[in-house]
Amino acid sequence: MSHASIQVAPPASLTLNRWVVFWGLMIGVTILLMLSKESLPWAFKYPRAWQIPLAGWITGFMKWLINSFDLGLFTFKEFTRWIALLVEQPYTLVKSLLSTGFLSGVGSDAVQVFPRISWVALVAGVMLFGHYVRDWKLALLVGGCFGYLVVFGQWDSAMVTLSSIIIAVPVGVVGGVLLGIFGHRSHRFRMVLVPILDLMQTVPVFAYLVPVLLLFGFSPVSAMIATIIYAMPPMVRVTLLALEHITTEIVEAGSMAGCSKRQLLWKVLLPSAKHSLMVGVNQVVMLSLNMVIIASMIGAGGLGYDVLTALRRLRIGEGVEAGVAITLLAIALDRLSQAYANRPPPMHSRMQRSLWQRHPHAILFVIVVSVTWLLGIYLPALSTYPESWQITTGSFWGDLVRYINVNYFDALESFKNFLLLNIMVPFKRFLLSLPWIAVVAMVGLGGWQLGGWRLGLLTASMTTFIAVVGLWAKAMVTLYLCGLSVIIACLIGIPIGILAARNERVHRLVSVIIDTLQTLPSFVYLMPVVMLFRVGDFAAMLAVVAYAITPIIRYTDHGIRNIAGDLIEAARQVGMTRGQLLRKVQIPMALPHIMLGVNQTIMMALSMLVITALVGTRELGQEVYIALTKADTGRGIIAGVCVAFIAIMSDRMINAWASRRKREYGLE
Repeated sequence: MSHASIQVAPPASLTLNRWVVFWGLMIGVTILLMLSKESLPWAFKYPRAWQIPLAGWITGFMKWLINSFDLGLFTFKEFTRWIALLVEQPYTLVKSLLSTGFLSGVGSDAVQVFPRISWVALVAGVMLFGHYVRDWKLALLVGGCFGYLVVFGQWDSAMVTLSSIIIAVPVGVVGGVLLGIFGHRSHRFRMVLVPILDLMQTVPVFAYLVPVLLLFGFSPVSAMIATIIYAMPPMVRVTLLALEHITTEIVEAGSMAGCSKRQLLWKVLLPSAKHSLMVGVNQVVMLSLNMVIIASMIGAGGLGYDVLTALRRLRIGEGVEAGVAITLLAIALDRLSQAYANRPPPMHSRMQRSLWQRHPHAILFVIVVSVTWLLGIYLPALSTYPESWQITTGSFWGDLVRYINVNYFDALESFKNFLLLNIMVPFKRFLLSLPWIAVVAMVGLGGWQLGGWRLGLLTASMTTFIAVVGLWAKAMVTLYLCGLSVIIACLIGIPIGILAARNERVHRLVSVIIDTLQTLPSFVYLMPVVMLFRVGDFAAMLAVVAYAITPIIRYTDHGIRNIAGDLIEAARQVGMTRGQLLRKVQIPMALPHIMLGVNQTIMMALSMLVITALVGTRELGQEVYIALTKADTGRGIIAGVCVAFIAIMSDRMINAWASRRKREYGLE
């Protein structure tokens, strides 16, 4: 063998050493920049002359679109108002049926000409539907949820909320399915659609409200349109995935049966994907309910308006009751939609059976509605639950917070000041003191190391965008609050997840608690922390931790539980103790899953941070909220895009790291 053909393999540590050198150089350059701060001020504060006024351009474009753009027969503003009018008609019908009754006249002159469905009939109706899709256990559960709305005086507001959900969910589902079908059929359309979906699912909810407010005005219809836009992306993704995962055998069988392309879609593919599509329907329902409080800022009434009003007036009892009402409404709709998705098809022909045998639940519901309508004329309590029969826990929650403030104020204040002075403020000052150009380079280097040059270029470009639009300081404050919140959530959540994975009783208890926490509206978390710690970064951080802790607990539990049993058995056979098994096998093998939980925790923390702008934070969320109050479209969109870019960068980098670890462990 000639010497020319001999190739010496590089040492295994060469790649690692290369990255160590790169990071060493990067840290050294950063230190030099910080030592030269006075001579290089542009490296620390992005010069205003270099900024691109994208926000102003977008605001100007929106004003031109609303005030000057003419389509010939009508203006663009008239076109958007016409769309709002189309949406308003079915909404008014459903609202009349469930909430106000059918009215004649406008405003204070309106007179009811036909009553709404009584609370008795509607509670009976949801119980009958629960029995129809599953059994009496589900019927009792949803009956209890709606019974709470009645007894605790939340019925009228809940019916306004339910009216908007009944309209928003079908529109969101149909729109999502159609977009998913187009994306499945056209690869080019999908390449455009997927990045838009990524952006839509990471842009803060407030950012949707500003353009919708300008285009459609301040009204419940505008709130419903914002809800549809917010809730539609999961349906699109589910449709894409469901159509992709249909087996080729089913597609070939449909083609061999002579189906055209359209028949194959509507008679073969969509029916085969029904179960997966119903998961998307469930997601649309949940996201629509998550939106009800935020949508109340542009005209939606109902439970969301009650929670928002209670937060502004710091009436914790009223806010908790309305928040629990949203939670129970979400639980009822969630269980009903899941049960309907899992309901097996009928095994017998209905053509040979009587109408009663085919539709007993529907006939019973019609009978109950008719009887309660007639009896309600003579017994008003059947139509409207008497106020004197209602109960409330508002004073209990107010007294509880007052008791804690009176008896534990010094301890709470000491705890708050310790964290603020020793951890939060120093960390915030450190981030704000970093040169932006070095942060851009480090983020790009991290992306390159984890996912290659494409990811490095993407992360560096997104970070540069934040500086170029003049929101660098706000972004650093966002990063400081989000980072600390995620760290605290992980320090609390990972041990709980480990304990739940290793103890079945704890697992069941934790599952119930985090399932409940995930259905609570985000605004509900703000009220107790504001009452105990007042407004500011500390209260915001606690609210974010409470809201975002559930994914890290769930993913840690799931990751440890799904480690292969033969691997655990092999570790035990070599004599490992429970502690050694946890440290050397379970945590390392579950780490990719745990990091995905961290990723989801970051996403939820960022979404909550925008809402914490209501309690005095000074970050990107405040920019979005100010834009909403001033109807400044450009300002809200640019701030929202910056939040979305932070979310996308963390998502891509963590997923790249998790995929690499899974390949190393042979899990992919």
